[in-house]
Order: sequence, then structure tokens, then C-alpha cells
Amino acid sequence: MNHHINDYDSALWLLKKKGPQTLIEVANELKITTEGARFKLQKLANDELVTSSTRVKGRGRPQQIWSLTRAGHARFPDSHADLTVKLIDLIRQSLGEQAMETIISENEKAGIIKYNEHLKGVNELEERVNKLAEIRNQEGYMAECQKQGDVYLLIENHCPICAAAQTCQGFCRSELNTFQNVLGENVSVERIDHILAGARRCAYKIYLQ
Repeated sequence: MNHHINDYDSALWLLKKKGPQTLIEVANELKITTEGARFKLQKLANDELVTSSTRVKGRGRPQQIWSLTRAGHARFPDSHADLTVKLIDLIRQSLGEQAMETIISENEKAGIIKYNEHLKGVNELEERVNKLAEIRNQEGYMAECQKQGDVYLLIENHCPICAAAQTCQGFCRSELNTFQNVLGENVSVERIDHILAGARRCAYKIYLQ
């Protein structure tokens, strides 16, 4: 997946995927020295792509926390955002809200067919969630699966259709319906983080009922 970010800006990928990080955490994740990490982050800060803040935790020394700015997040582009928003507005104006709902519904059906095809023969819930994360990652969502006891988290660190979702939140509702459908009737899927609600990512809690 190419977001037009060169190797030098690997810190951007880290902050997008992991969220705010300390200097030491950045250095450890990128396997470079703290001075090397500081140099990378300072250059990105000069370009207004990252920013730092101070966090006090307990009685220890204040920690400097680095995170993406709005411009930094924008380096992970929304797929054809302007055109998508214009098309949504035109459909609503020309054909009405019901036509928009029909399009969302048909897109959902197509997604369910596609995911079910990829998940064919995958029976265990853990395997199915991991496979779903793999598919979503290929679609540009920077997706991953984490296991917490009997619960699985499907985490999407980027939303390539964010502009469309902001214009029409039916897309978000449809995604939740799609996950529920392909993972099975005996599986509960709950959205616990939502980019449109201000979170840095979308995340879904998945478990057997």
C-alpha cells in the first residue's frame, strides 16, 4: 500500500498506526537511536506534520509525547475524496436520499459477497477476524487484529473513505453490518472507537455470544 510517504518519514507511519508515542518508543519501534528519532521528529515538526506535548505521569519526569497534526493525518489520503463527496451530493440532489440508501445497500451486499468468498473454509473466529483484518489492510485501512482473552479487536488505523463517511454516515453503519454478517450470527461486533467521533482510529470488539 503506497501512501506516497518515503522511508525517511517512517515515523509518520508509526504515529498513525500506534498513536501518540514518546521519543524512546519511537526510537525502539524504528530501531534507531534516540538522537536519530529526535532528528526525524524535529524535521517532521518543522514541516508541521507532527507536534509534541508534555505529559506528567506520577512522580516521574514529564514525558514529551509526539503525535500527528491534521496535516500529518492528511498525508494518508482519502481515496478520491473530493470526487466522492461531489458524487454523493449530486446523487442526493438529483435522485434523493432513498437513492443514496439504495447505493449503500448494494455496496454492502457486494462487500459481503467479496468477504465471504475470501473467508470460505475459515471456520475458527480467530482465523476469521485475522483474515478479515488482512483483507481490510489490503483495502487501505491499516488494519490489524489483537486478541484480549476471549475478545478480538479489529483495529483500523486509517480510513481511506473518511470524506465519504463524513458526508454520509450510512457507510459506517453499512461497514458494521457487513462485519456482523460475515463473522456469523453467533458473533457480537461492537464499534468501540470511531474516527468520526474524534478517535484516532476505528476499532471493533468481537466475541462469541
